[in-house]
Amino acid sequence: MLVKKWMSTKLITVNENTSMMKALRIMKDNRIRRLPVMKDEKLVGIITDRDLKEASPSKASTLDVHELYYLLSEIRVKDIMAKNPITIRPDESVEKAAVLMLEKKISGLPVVENENLVGIITQTDIFRVLTSITGIYQGGIKIALDLPDIPGTTQAVINTIRSHGGRIMSVMTSYDVSEEGHRHVFVRTKNVEGKKLDKLLKELNKHFYVLYSVKDVI
Repeated sequence: MLVKKWMSTKLITVNENTSMMKALRIMKDNRIRRLPVMKDEKLVGIITDRDLKEASPSKASTLDVHELYYLLSEIRVKDIMAKNPITIRPDESVEKAAVLMLEKKISGLPVVENENLVGIITQTDIFRVLTSITGIYQGGIKIALDLPDIPGTTQAVINTIRSHGGRIMSVMTSYDVSEEGHRHVFVRTKNVEGKKLDKLLKELNKHFYVLYSVKDVI
């Protein structure tokens, strides 16, 4: 899946000379947590609600209300923004976006094409991708198995499920939590519940190791 299919293109941005107070108000009014910062229509930084909170005077401040307002109106976004933010292209994968967010400990990425800001992708978008590719909103049963990492094992599982009338909604694989030489496979299937599910799990366990099965109620 590509970033351009999941990013938000309804961009709310601020100029680098925007006051901290105005940036706070924009975030609050639009219920957003980050703002791309622009200069001459080019992306030069990004500012988050966390940046604004850290730059705000503490509750223990001895400043009065008027002094606080003056201070917040004088601080400019360019003074506290993260410069040269990490970006991603619209034709790159959502998986890469997720890796960048995870490794860099950030919650969103500006999407840039030919030096132009064209969108933004956030953790919320990654969650939407996850729910889409797993098929959880389609219902059904998720069956998790530990399989030998050899060709044909996943197909054998799928064939077994189909032989019991199951309709495959999604198939996902993970190597991160399995032993060497094995992989965990997660299959979401419909049309196998009750006694049909019991028979299916019994047959799967004859040939494979079923970790668990679960029906998510959304």
